[in-house]
Amino acid sequence: MVKHRHNKPRVVFYQRKPRPIGNYSLEFIFGDVRNRLRERIDATVAESKFESTGLFKRIFNCLQAVFIQGQVNHVTGDINYVGILLNKKKTIQTILDCVHLNSSTGLKYKILKLFWLSLPEKRSVFITAISESTKKEILRHHACDPAKIIVIPVAISPEFKYSKKEFNKANPRILQVGTAPNKNIPNLIEALREIPCTLNIVGKKNEAYESLLNKYNIPYIFEAGLSQDEIIRRYEMADIISLVSTYEGFGMPILEGQATGRAVITSNVFSMPEVAAEAAVIVNPDSVTEIKDGLKKIIENDVFRNDLIERGFANIRRFDADKIAGQYFDLYQKIVS
Repeated sequence: MVKHRHNKPRVVFYQRKPRPIGNYSLEFIFGDVRNRLRERIDATVAESKFESTGLFKRIFNCLQAVFIQGQVNHVTGDINYVGILLNKKKTIQTILDCVHLNSSTGLKYKILKLFWLSLPEKRSVFITAISESTKKEILRHHACDPAKIIVIPVAISPEFKYSKKEFNKANPRILQVGTAPNKNIPNLIEALREIPCTLNIVGKKNEAYESLLNKYNIPYIFEAGLSQDEIIRRYEMADIISLVSTYEGFGMPILEGQATGRAVITSNVFSMPEVAAEAAVIVNPDSVTEIKDGLKKIIENDVFRNDLIERGFANIRRFDADKIAGQYFDLYQKIVS
């Protein structure tokens, strides 16, 4: 067991083993929290030895976690099952979203719910959710005391900063981060028909998406395995940030786009309106027409677009990184005391 030193709470952050493609936000979120609390906590990162695939690898990850406990055990998401053998009175679980539960049925749903939600909740003193929408989703799938679930939003990384760029009305570059089914890329592509643009997709290549893009003669760029610096550069190169997903637990590209000084279009479901506030074009993700009209308004209306960008700068102030790190520290103090 890890012992307390230097009168600082000893906090162990349990993190997944990153996959070679994807996983663009989680590690950066809690890396920033640790950095901001470096004078107030004694932090250890416990990265799982194996990717979260298969029964035996997950069992090993659970057993590994048992021997790296601290005064506070913080399971930071995606591998929530590793918390089921930890000391209940010292454990916090961060649940990022319920997307896999929403898309599962039958036995698969029961297994996912048991090991990623129900048992982790019962074996922890606090749950943190990254949005009010995620909290509602947790309670919809699993009955527990709502007071146990603390909403702590995601802070915008200080690495995302305003970058001046003249808007390209003739051929705007539209950035789409992520290629999972919930990202709603087919509807985005349909909406881009007859809109001169270039679609920059960051994520794993998808033949169906490429086929659709080629069918409509939409210029596109597919990129995977980018570093954080490279992703930031893609935001700087973009004219519009698109996140017209059918589901998001939070929606970091909204804030990252706003911080960079780019116009954002996003969906009117789950957490996205909560995160975007009045600083994005908000559309029905199931309506290709609404997505198209929203994009055209951004492209064609200079006054509207500039006002949207200014609203974005105001919106990101709600997600102050020091304040959010302080909320986590308060939970750690409660556990220690």
